[in-house]
Amino acid sequence: MPDPMSVASGICAAGALLSSWQLRRRALRAEAEIAHLQAELAAERHAASHDPLTGLPNRRAFYRLAAALLADVGRRPLIAVVLDLDDFKQVNDRYGHAAGDHVLISVAERLAAFAGDNLVARLGGDEFAGLLVSPTVDRRWIDHASRRLCEMLAAPIPLGTLTLRVTASVGLAPVTGPTQLTEALREADAAMYQAKSLSAGRQTRQLVDTVHLPD
Repeated sequence: MPDPMSVASGICAAGALLSSWQLRRRALRAEAEIAHLQAELAAERHAASHDPLTGLPNRRAFYRLAAALLADVGRRPLIAVVLDLDDFKQVNDRYGHAAGDHVLISVAERLAAFAGDNLVARLGGDEFAGLLVSPTVDRRWIDHASRRLCEMLAAPIPLGTLTLRVTASVGLAPVTGPTQLTEALREADAAMYQAKSLSAGRQTRQLVDTVHLPD
C-alpha cells in the first residue's frame, strides 16, 4: 500500500509543476502581447512620419529631421535640394495612376541612392526634397551635383512592355545657418523653377516611351 506521505508529496510536486507550467505559459503570452503592441506602436509611428507610397520621410518628418541636422554645431556644410517631375500629369493621364505610382517609387529610389546616407523626403505629389552633406558650397559643385541628379532621374523606367523616360527639374542651394533652412529651400525652389523655365524655353518637354517588342 502506498505511503500516504509519499502520495501527498507526489501530488504536491505534480501540482507545483502544473502551476509552474501555467505561469510560464501566461508569461509567454504576456511577452508576445507586449511584443505585438510594441510592433503596432512602431508601425503607427513609422506611418505617421513616412510617405506610405515611397517609404521616404514625409513633409513633417523632413522638417523635424532637418532641424536636428542643422542643430549639430560640428556639422559639415549642407545643401538643400528640391525637385519635381516635369509634366508628371501625363503619366497618370496616359497610363493610369498605378503607372504614376510606379514612377514616383522609382524616382524616390533614385533620389535615395543619389543622397546615400543623407536626408531625403517626399513632400507630396511629385515634389521631393533633401539635405545633402557637401564638401563645399562652391557653385561648381552645386551645378555638378544638380546635373548628376537630373541624369539619374532621367534614366529609363521599365513599365511592363514599355520603358518610360521622365525628366525632373532640380534646384539646389546652400544652407548658410542653423535657422536658414526655410530660406535655403526657397532659394532651391526658385532655382528649380528657373531650370524648368529654361528647359521649357529650349524645347517642349514630352513624356517619352519605348515599346519592347517580343523577339
